Amino acid sequence: MDWHEWHDAYDSPDSYLSERLALVQERVRYALDAAPAGPLTAISLCAGQGRDLIGVLADHPRRAEVQARLVELDERNVAHAAESARAAGLPGVQVVAGDASLTDQYADLAPADLVLLCGVLGNITDPDVERLLDHCTALCRTGGTVVWTRNRKAPDLVPQICAWLEERGFERVWVSDPALTASVGAHRFTGEPRQLPPGQRMFDFIGYDTLWRT
Repeated sequence: MDWHEWHDAYDSPDSYLSERLALVQERVRYALDAAPAGPLTAISLCAGQGRDLIGVLADHPRRAEVQARLVELDERNVAHAAESARAAGLPGVQVVAGDASLTDQYADLAPADLVLLCGVLGNITDPDVERLLDHCTALCRTGGTVVWTRNRKAPDLVPQICAWLEERGFERVWVSDPALTASVGAHRFTGEPRQLPPGQRMFDFIGYDTLWRT
């Protein structure tokens, strides 16, 4: 899979990705609006070109208060995201080329006010989905929001994703219409964050093109 070329569909207003992006950005905007006053931290795993967050921060009134880290493996996407952040005047947005599955990437920012799992949950095995959501209890602060996406292909894992989050102290804020191809959800953490364990891999990124062939 060419993950740089994959992003081209975002530029088509009729694509499911552009529809998903609009919903994700709406949830990100709401999360920033509802966050307490003062500095905010955000992390994005497998951030791609950073459109989920950068597209919101570009004109958000709290843009200067946000320190964010976007972690992405494809260096072409990293370059695109870094240029987008620079063009939008967002010095608080750091784009890192690296393995987004490693806890050490987020050690100095977790627990964060906003955690983005957009484009991740459909590219890893179901056990790894649960494992990553379990790590969200360390990635996300009390009152913070996890915004996530997942396709609704059969067997539909979205109800189980909600259950796994809610079993771990996350309160459902919003989940998109089940009729949509790609589901978007937002959950707020009501528990006490645990310590993010160092040196751990939270998931193995396989890719939906491989997963759905097995």
